[in-house]
Amino acid sequence: MTVNRMVRIIAGLFVLVSLALGAPDSAFYVSSNWLWFTAFVGANLFQSGFTKFCPMDIFLKKLGVGAG
Repeated sequence: MTVNRMVRIIAGLFVLVSLALGAPDSAFYVSSNWLWFTAFVGANLFQSGFTKFCPMDIFLKKLGVGAG
């Protein structure tokens, strides 16, 4: 599995989990503050689209995930 694919999978997982934890109508609701984490992940995805800099990309490469 490539780094780009892993970044997308992890970002999607982070968004879904943080929405489940932050949405008041969710069965897994903890606190609305989890929505800040959702916004953080979205902002990182947005900026990485322009700058091609992604901290998760660097982290995964150090873990040995193949570049593709």
